[in-house]
Amino acid sequence: MNMSRARERLVVVGGDAAGMSAASQARRLRGPDELEIVAFERGHFTSYSACGIPYWVGGDVSERDRLIARTPEEHRARDIDLRLRTEVTELDPDGQRVRARDLESGEESWTSYDRLVIATGARPIRPDMPGADAAGVHGVQTLDDGQALLDTLEGTRGRRAVVVGAGYIGVEMAEALIKRGYEVTVVNRGSEPMSTLDPDMGRLVHEAMEGLGITMVNDAEVTKILTGEDGAVRAVVTEDREFPADVVVLGIGVRPETALAKAAGLPLGSHGGLLTDRSMRVRGHEDIWSGGDCVEVLDLVSGQERHVPLGTHANKHGQVIGTNVGGGYATFPGVVGTAVSKVCDLEIARTGLREKDAHRVGLRFEAVTIESTSRAGYYPNASAMTVKMLAEHRTGRLLGVQIVGREGAGKRVDIAAVALTAGMTVEQMTALDLGYAPPFSPVWDPVLVAARKAAAKVRGSV
Repeated sequence: MNMSRARERLVVVGGDAAGMSAASQARRLRGPDELEIVAFERGHFTSYSACGIPYWVGGDVSERDRLIARTPEEHRARDIDLRLRTEVTELDPDGQRVRARDLESGEESWTSYDRLVIATGARPIRPDMPGADAAGVHGVQTLDDGQALLDTLEGTRGRRAVVVGAGYIGVEMAEALIKRGYEVTVVNRGSEPMSTLDPDMGRLVHEAMEGLGITMVNDAEVTKILTGEDGAVRAVVTEDREFPADVVVLGIGVRPETALAKAAGLPLGSHGGLLTDRSMRVRGHEDIWSGGDCVEVLDLVSGQERHVPLGTHANKHGQVIGTNVGGGYATFPGVVGTAVSKVCDLEIARTGLREKDAHRVGLRFEAVTIESTSRAGYYPNASAMTVKMLAEHRTGRLLGVQIVGREGAGKRVDIAAVALTAGMTVEQMTALDLGYAPPFSPVWDPVLVAARKAAAKVRGSV
């Protein structure tokens, strides 16, 4: 006797890039008669660009909804049971179920699953110090966070802002606050901003930030945040100074949001992120997948696991997971660590390893830095560009590239990203057939100038 196969249930925890990409891809491959999809999201929004929040706060993006790629209604129209303002509070892998709490009513219930996707993202690092949770102190990771910050900015009469940390978020938020008319101080425990760069390249960012009117305070550790009688922030304190503040933005970085996974006994890496195989399946668990900012990924250059919270990876993870859950086959091989940002018109890019990364994994290397221009020197509006390149000692294998410059600098890092992924040497890079015309580059593109210099240094060191 023919009996129809029972419908499977996919449960997704987290409604942003990785989670909803996985849900959407699984739905493309398997209809609602075969696969029921239930997605839990504790916030008010789904499928949005967290990377765009600083530009929304700064006014470059006119309204919040422009950052939303797909609304809850659009997901529901595709037969995805999306439950907003519902927080998953417990994972039970043995019982194949999750417990969730409705944040409006407080009601809790269990939902069983055949397949589970954990896409809980990352959370802003909030320092363990007095005043860190005071009114007016903001992390910026979700659209809800961005809205809360805007509400504070619009309701605060003072115009003094302190940004704690000078990574991507710290630097971008400092510029956003300057655009909103705030007096901005950035307190950074590193020697230069942008610790994703080597300090000599970070110095160029430092100079650009000061050119915007931002006060940079490096080599300074915040020890506490002072509050007024109303409980709101009034100052940020370091070991030897006090900086008045009407609003504080935490730009220290993020950590994987894996408290639920840890409590459930799922495997975590040295950075606190979930460990998966190449199919994005959680190691040792046949029915659980994970992706996005809550996982660790393989660094193809160093060979080690890293936590790299970027929307590009999260969307790719979701596609891989959704394909596998939907009955297809896909893998995520790893990353080379490519990222771009900007401060006003200064573009900042990196890929591969920094000097300290190479030292940490035991690689010997040659480092070169060159100065070039974005266009042919005689062409109007050619601007200066600095390129730093690392190549492995003796072999000449490309290890990393950092670029700081004006228009046309940032996306040049993609040349290096492709070369890193292909395992090219700097000698091989010198022969790359890149596009040339005076409005776009000099005859020798700046990346190739750096490759020539690195290749010569490698030859001289053999």
